[in-house]
Amino acid sequence: MIDTIKVKKNLYLRRISHHDAHEVFDLIDNNRQHLSKWLPFVESTTSVESTHSFIDQVQKHYSRELVFTICFGDEICGLIGLKDIDTQNRKVEIGYWIGRQWQGKGIVTESANALVDTIFSQMNINRVQIKCAVGNSRSSNIPKRLGFKREGIERQGERHKNGYFDLEVYALLKTDWLKQ
Repeated sequence: MIDTIKVKKNLYLRRISHHDAHEVFDLIDNNRQHLSKWLPFVESTTSVESTHSFIDQVQKHYSRELVFTICFGDEICGLIGLKDIDTQNRKVEIGYWIGRQWQGKGIVTESANALVDTIFSQMNINRVQIKCAVGNSRSSNIPKRLGFKREGIERQGERHKNGYFDLEVYALLKTDWLKQ
């Protein structure tokens, strides 16, 4: 199992643990308005205990989910992870978020790049996809920068508050990655 991925000097991904719960909750809580615009989980993240419950679920379903803290130096600045790991069809989806104060520094793009490299080189995965809410250009710019292909729109793909978001679907195949 992958525990740590070095991205570059002072930037690395570390598998989430209960030790991180307070810091992750504080980051979400301090960025609640910023994150809640696009991320449905923010509304239900109401305490450190709810963060512990999330970590419990991730650890319980480690064969289908793998979540990393994005660490800049000794500080957690966001999360990135794999969800819906499908070993039979050799595909996975990446999700990510970062605190507002860390945006615009290339941290998520570099982290996603390192994670994609790890996926293709160590996990026997053939397809990686990223889904972004239509209109969330900061998020959709990441797969574009990494050479993912836009495949279309998943209509009403994610429930959020009292409605649904349409999702842009981006994908990258291992053969695409090897050509880069």
